[in-house]
Amino acid sequence: MGTIPEVNLNTLSGPKAMPLIGMGTAVYPFAGSETMQAAILSAIKLGYRHFDTAALYQSERPLGEAVAKAISMGLLKSRDELFITSKLWCSDAYGDRVMGALQTTLRNLQMDYVDLYLIHWPVSAKPGKINLLFPKDEVEEFDMRSVWE
Repeated sequence: MGTIPEVNLNTLSGPKAMPLIGMGTAVYPFAGSETMQAAILSAIKLGYRHFDTAALYQSERPLGEAVAKAISMGLLKSRDELFITSKLWCSDAYGDRVMGALQTTLRNLQMDYVDLYLIHWPVSAKPGKINLLFPKDEVEEFDMRSVWE
């Protein structure tokens, strides 16, 4: 397989290469952990180094487990070889909930950091549930500034 092109990003800790092609881990209906882990391990063997996940996809834990397995199998030297993106779900899109949601993501991934943490959709939903569909009456005003700060 050829080399996947990368773009260098300037980060607080210095430049970081982001592969321009990555593997998304969303599937509906949600896949079991073993199925997701097998798909991720296959992708790592093929040379994928960028993975996209989200709390909504229920794939953070299988991704973290697959990465740990890839390291133990010698497919990767360390997590640092990967670019991991995750996303903040709408029910956590409130200034006082962002850090808790990120900490949950990191626990699920069994990692110390993600390379990119995106706002999944620029919408806030009533806190408490992570569901793909939520009633219109649960949509609340999105405060972009408080989520950023």
